[in-house]
Amino acid sequence: MTTFKAACVQLRSTDDVVENIRTTSELIREAHGKGAVFVGTPENTTLMAPDGGAKLASSYDEARDPALPAFRALAEELGIWLLIGSLAIKVSETKTANRQFLIDPKGRIAARYSKIHLFDVDLPSGEKYRESNTVAGGNEAVLADTPWGKIGMTICYDMRFPQLYRALAQSGAFLLTAPSAFTETTGKAHWHVLLRARAIENGAYVFAPAQGGTHANGRKTYGHSLIVAPWGEILAEGGTEPGVILADIDTAAVTDARTRVPNLQHDRPFTGP
Repeated sequence: MTTFKAACVQLRSTDDVVENIRTTSELIREAHGKGAVFVGTPENTTLMAPDGGAKLASSYDEARDPALPAFRALAEELGIWLLIGSLAIKVSETKTANRQFLIDPKGRIAARYSKIHLFDVDLPSGEKYRESNTVAGGNEAVLADTPWGKIGMTICYDMRFPQLYRALAQSGAFLLTAPSAFTETTGKAHWHVLLRARAIENGAYVFAPAQGGTHANGRKTYGHSLIVAPWGEILAEGGTEPGVILADIDTAAVTDARTRVPNLQHDRPFTGP
């Protein structure tokens, strides 16, 4: 198989895990009803807590997380590939992992990826983020096999580290995931540029479901979920409201882009600086 329809689910998640599971499931069903066989959700799908401590208090280890059984059952019911952008999975008394799950049409977890690069920044707007205070960073790049080829899994802030995407593409990824909860401040300036750059430099599709709007804790996320083609064209884009965007994915476009500009084959060693 070389072609399929993909959908990004855009959310405005709250600190109510049960409600977020319900809302997300409804939008996944909507995406499936529109023909999508590969559906993805944003970072922090089931929990946008007021702060790191509140997130930790509302998190579970993987075996007890209430979202995973619900989403696994839904993927099996609908017969789709389901990418859960990330869940807060408790890995110790003081830390969670920001973990992405790819679920196959039989409801099995096909791959897991824990976010490597953690968002620790002070923005000019006065916003301060210290993800590393309560999140344990991952240390492994992950490729997942699908009927269409290999998918490279990343999350949000990872997109500022192009070496990760290059390694995934050079290892065979035709599609790079980037589910996000991008801040409104940085999103306005960098979201489109970064995602299109990652697509162009790797000759790969970039698939970026996003959180959008003002959340209950006052945090504003940028939205604008994107599906970007290997040549850099934006195939589908959301606004700021929850909803679904769809695009047709053709793996032949990856081959075409990498043939026209074969830069993945042209890395050279160098010294310095």
